[in-house]
Amino acid sequence: MSETEIPHYETRSAICEYGRSLLEDDLTTGTGGNLSARLDENHIAISPSGIPYADIDPSDVPIVDTDGNVVEGDVDPSTEVPMHLAVYRERPDVGGVVHTHSPYATTFASLGESIPASHYLLAFTGTEVPASEYATHATAELGEAAVDALGDSYNATLLRNHGVLTADDSLEDAYTVALMVEYCARIHYQARAIGDPEVLPDDEIGRLSEKLDSYGQ
Repeated sequence: MSETEIPHYETRSAICEYGRSLLEDDLTTGTGGNLSARLDENHIAISPSGIPYADIDPSDVPIVDTDGNVVEGDVDPSTEVPMHLAVYRERPDVGGVVHTHSPYATTFASLGESIPASHYLLAFTGTEVPASEYATHATAELGEAAVDALGDSYNATLLRNHGVLTADDSLEDAYTVALMVEYCARIHYQARAIGDPEVLPDDEIGRLSEKLDSYGQ
């Protein structure tokens, strides 16, 4: 099937590319984690379930409606589709969602501890990366726990005893946040190993967030 014959080819191709990046950037292992992008107010594209990232083609990326029904594609969507849909439903500002099992951030998720702003790049997420309440994976309850933790103020949450969820304007931005969460988690982990990390105040994080929003061309 040619590019022109695949609906929403560019978005579905981006999900393939960022899926492979999850492995390259050590944000997950195997087929763990998942990614999605909003197509319109009623549909999202989401990574398929159980297929190695290297083997996913754009036509394999399912398109689902707001009820989780597959409307395009022959492959089952990620089992975490309820969590992704919950985020899009509650956060109309979100255009992309990334779920990872990145090791340092997941360490704090397993402790049930939020990651504070001991590094300025945490401003990509908010004043902290809050830890959600625990819920079983691939359930509507996990989606509820994630959106409760995200609220209106955060672009990332730690899924307790599970992993990380990030949400931002686009899939690209959500992926960047996932990278920043793992980097800041690693720095905080290392700093705690040798001392007591200093945490930046909320007003400084607010200033940094504004600067990061205006960074670039």
